[in-house]
Amino acid sequence: ATQGVVPIQVSERNGPVVGAVQVEEGDAMMMITDAGTLVRTRVAEVSQVGRNTQGVTLIRTAEDESVVGLQRIDEVEEVELPEGEEAETTEANAEQQAPEAPAADDAEEGKEE
Repeated sequence: ATQGVVPIQVSERNGPVVGAVQVEEGDAMMMITDAGTLVRTRVAEVSQVGRNTQGVTLIRTAEDESVVGLQRIDEVEEVELPEGEEAETTEANAEQQAPEAPAADDAEEGKEE
């Protein structure tokens, strides 16, 4: 027999353990299911429970759906902007940094038949 700490009571209600990560209060967690459902939860919003319990529900899945992954998301500091200024969106940043791909017509010109 092994010795150690029982981290969670596994049952039909909660299923097998998918993963475990060490987090800090300002972090968030991202969970994904095999059906592609993503749920992001702030760690501060999760109630703490003792060991050897069945845990808390963070994501509800359909009967034929399972959680397949869990990832810790580092704390992100929010930057306060001066009044009247807007933050740049991720989409705008992506457009500025992404190299332009050649148009389909340009790619066809180099081919010989």
